[in-house]
Amino acid sequence: MADGKETSPGGLAHLRSDGAAHMVDVTAKEPTVREATAVARVECSDAVMARLREGSVPKGDVFAVARVAGIQAAKKTPTLLPLAHVIGLHGCEVDVELADGGVAIRATARTADRTGVEMEALTAVTVAALAVVDMVKGIDRSAVVAEAKIVAKSGGRSGNWVRPED
Repeated sequence: MADGKETSPGGLAHLRSDGAAHMVDVTAKEPTVREATAVARVECSDAVMARLREGSVPKGDVFAVARVAGIQAAKKTPTLLPLAHVIGLHGCEVDVELADGGVAIRATARTADRTGVEMEALTAVTVAALAVVDMVKGIDRSAVVAEAKIVAKSGGRSGNWVRPED
C-alpha cells in the first residue's frame, strides 16, 4: 500500500483492490544498491553453430550486435514494460558466447535506486537473444529463444536471492 491505495486481495502490489493495474509508488523507499543477473539461451542448428564458430555470419559480428542490443534494451525497459519504473541504470554488462547447441547470454544490471533491476536484466538478455535470431535467420530460420530467467538479485528490501540449480 505504498501509494495509499489498497492492493489486490491476493496482495499483488501492481493491482488495486478493484483489479485495476497501476504503477507502485516507491517515493518513500530509500535508494539502495541493487543488482540483478539474468540468462537466456538461443538454440541453433549445426549450420549456424559452424558459422558462429568461424565468424562467418553474413550480417556480421553476432556477438557484438547482441551485446549492444542487450545494453540498449536494458535502458529502454520502462518504455517497453508499462508498469516498470524509470530508474538510473548505472551499469549493464551483457556477455554472449557459444554454448552446447546454441548461444548463451548473461546480463547483469546495476543501480542505486528505489526499486530493483530484474526487469532490466531480463529485457537485456531477451533482446540480445532476439538480435542473435535476427542475425542468423538468413542461415537457418529455426533458431529458438529457449529461455530467459533471473538467476540472482541483490539489494533492496527482499535482500539477496539466487536461483537454485535446475
